This record gives sequence, structure tokens and C-alpha cells, in this order.
Amino acid sequence: MRVHGLRHRSGAIILVLVSLSAGLTACSSGGGRLSSGRYDARTGVSASVRVIAPGAPVPKGGGHYKIGAPYKVSGRWYIPKEDLNYDETGIASWYGSDFHGRATANGEAFDMDGLTAAHPTLPLPSYAYVTNLQNGRTVLVRVNDRGPYANDRVIDLSREVARQLGSEGQGLARVRVRYAGRAPMNGDDRHERAYLAAQPWSGGGQGRRFAEHSGFKLRQW
Repeated sequence: MRVHGLRHRSGAIILVLVSLSAGLTACSSGGGRLSSGRYDARTGVSASVRVIAPGAPVPKGGGHYKIGAPYKVSGRWYIPKEDLNYDETGIASWYGSDFHGRATANGEAFDMDGLTAAHPTLPLPSYAYVTNLQNGRTVLVRVNDRGPYANDRVIDLSREVARQLGSEGQGLARVRVRYAGRAPMNGDDRHERAYLAAQPWSGGGQGRRFAEHSGFKLRQW
């Protein structure tokens, strides 16, 4: 990802920084480690392989459900789990063209134009509400990747999510992240899109009417 000229990773694969015999397969598909070889010593990760050719459409879904074993990056341990009460505040970054079409941690393909995000510990795939605390905007995202691992960052957003939250230009934003439940494996993003369309700053009632008639239930805050 590039944040105002600063390159950082997500859509990334954890290298051999864990001593667990089970190993870690973040941003890999099928259980094996996949790497493009661009190792970042600062974060201990490298970009995953590109699975979609530049310019080709990025398919939805196609991955597997994953929580994963505890792992260590740059001296810090992360413990993936499903925490129904997860509610954290911190810094959100975003990632875009450098990682577009690359494998995510659960074997999907990263789409910088999708409403997706990377998180160090939440289940993959799952839903989370991300609120920009500077302007009050909230977007429902599909978490399908691992990261970020820099400073106090709590989530790494796709470029489109950052755009919707109003943080694309500044690169970083202070956000609140709340777990909203598991997401479907097929990558169906109608519910994220409906939630977005229902927001007053993004269209209003159209998405709300869809949500009311879809029968889909998300944890509400």
C-alpha cells in the first residue's frame, strides 16, 4: 500500500517469525506460504503473490474460513479469535494498487475497489463496522486479510473504503472498529453495499430498503 508516498504492507504473508509448529499462512491460499520475495525487515512480512492479472476483473470469494494460530510479527504476538465484543479504537491505513489482485490471508484476491479490510486477529472472512471518528462516517467492511503491523494501527482498509470514509487523501485516520459477525464465503457484497447506500452521506434510503427486504441480519450498534 502507498499512503502519501509511504509504502506499507497488507495483503501480506507472515514469514517465518513464529516458532509454532503449525506455522502461519497469512495471505496464502491452501495452507502453503506464498511470497513475491519483497521482504520488509521492518514489519517482517512480504507482499503475497499476484493471483489476478493486471486489468482483469477480481472475482469475489474463492477463499476459505480461517482464524489461525497465534503468531509473532516484529516482536509482538497476535492471537486470532472470534471476539463477539470486539470494539477497538486506533489508526486505520489503506492499501491500493500495489496489492490489487494479490492473494489475501484466506485465499481470496484483494480488490482495492471492494469494501474490504485487513485485520490482525478477526476471523476471515467476517464483517466489521469501521467509523471515521473525525467525520462520523461508518462503512461495513468484509475482513479477508491480515495486517497491519505498524505502530498503533488497528485496521488496513481497501482504497475504496478509505475513499468512502473520507480518509483516502490524508492516508491515515482515527477509527473505531466493531465486529459484526461472520461473512459469507461466496464474497457476496450486497449487504456491505446496501449498508453504504443507506448512509445519509452516501445516498440515504435505497440501501436501507434493500436491507429491510433481504432478510439479512447483522449485528447492529
